[in-house]
Amino acid sequence: MNGLGRSAALFGVTLSALTLVAGHAAAQGVDELGTYGGIEKWQYESPQHAAVELRFGRYVPGVDDEFSGATPYADAFGDKNRYLIGLEVDWQLLQIPSFGTLGPGIGFGYTTASGKARVSSTGTESDQETSLSILPMYLVGVLRIDVFAQDLGIPLVPYGKLGLGYALWWSSSGDDSARDDAGVIGRDTSYGWQYALGGMLHLDAFDPRSAADMDMSTGVNNSYLFIEWYVSHLDGFGGDKMEVGTNTWMLGLALEL
Repeated sequence: MNGLGRSAALFGVTLSALTLVAGHAAAQGVDELGTYGGIEKWQYESPQHAAVELRFGRYVPGVDDEFSGATPYADAFGDKNRYLIGLEVDWQLLQIPSFGTLGPGIGFGYTTASGKARVSSTGTESDQETSLSILPMYLVGVLRIDVFAQDLGIPLVPYGKLGLGYALWWSSSGDDSARDDAGVIGRDTSYGWQYALGGMLHLDAFDPRSAADMDMSTGVNNSYLFIEWYVSHLDGFGGDKMEVGTNTWMLGLALEL
């Protein structure tokens, strides 16, 4: 099974496990008289317009994918895990009753990798530190299917995203910007397309009374934990831009406001 197949299989197993756990939790609630079947649906709900995500995940750019047999990124930075932290804001422009929400989303993140620079003439390691920093940004359409959580008592929200990505990247050597053999400073932009598939666990189902109180006091309609399969191809749409996109998983916390 190739990498894509393994990722899809893992994604399916993870969502199935979340559904089983969440379904069991949603089967009963607790009040002053004890447990009862079915979580009570609280009546208060503030207006909902947007979602905010705090995101974290492994990020290894596909720089080496551009080369046949050569691995400049791995040679410079090794095979250690590198991580990205990011933020996304989605405007839920269209709210479809008994289905979900649809609208644009914008996000950004930051990741960096560092290692020992190599001498260009010999390929051996030097004592000088080199680094590559990437600031990926994107604009996507976001579809969330929340009918399971809102109408069917299954606190699971699948979603999909599709759009365009744009990244600033820069390389440094020691305290200065890195330069190639021609003296060109190592910084540029890359762009392309990206998509994501994910699932969100609706945390309000585990304590609906506290969730209703939070909604009344802060305007937070719903809170979620999510896992997302995230793919970006930032190579100038197959052009001459350095590939700094990735194929990875993201985890995070989402709030609907």
